[in-house]
Amino acid sequence: MKTNTQTCTHKKTVASHPASAHANGNGNHGHPLMKLFRRIAQFIGKIVGAPWCFLLACLFVFTWFVTGPIFNYSNTWQLVINTSTTIVTFLMVFLLQNTQNRDTKAMHLKLDELIFVHRRARNILLEAEDEFDDDEIKHESEEFKHKRQL
Repeated sequence: MKTNTQTCTHKKTVASHPASAHANGNGNHGHPLMKLFRRIAQFIGKIVGAPWCFLLACLFVFTWFVTGPIFNYSNTWQLVINTSTTIVTFLMVFLLQNTQNRDTKAMHLKLDELIFVHRRARNILLEAEDEFDDDEIKHESEEFKHKRQL
């Protein structure tokens, strides 16, 4: 298979899809605990994003609310909702951030591939998220806005 590489202005060599290490089976797949965490985060992210999960959470809150008179609105009754929501929120922040990071990285890879294969594209944009500061990103964004208006 032919290696198709192109050098961008940051002097990094970027491999096209057919020549990438992952496509050839040479990619580093990471530590087993990282793989396990990724699979758990993806699985929980799909579950939590489902409408039935939202309905289940509403049912939990409603059940807690209607049991207030049964437990005389005790401190323990209040502690149940406070503790459970705090723990779930704390854990979900990490799982959802991991899922969001992976989605963002995958989207950047797809966009990088499109930029790389297009002859007229400026390859400097392949590394924009890492190499550009906020002013440079704003400048490029304004430049594209101007191009769209033409």
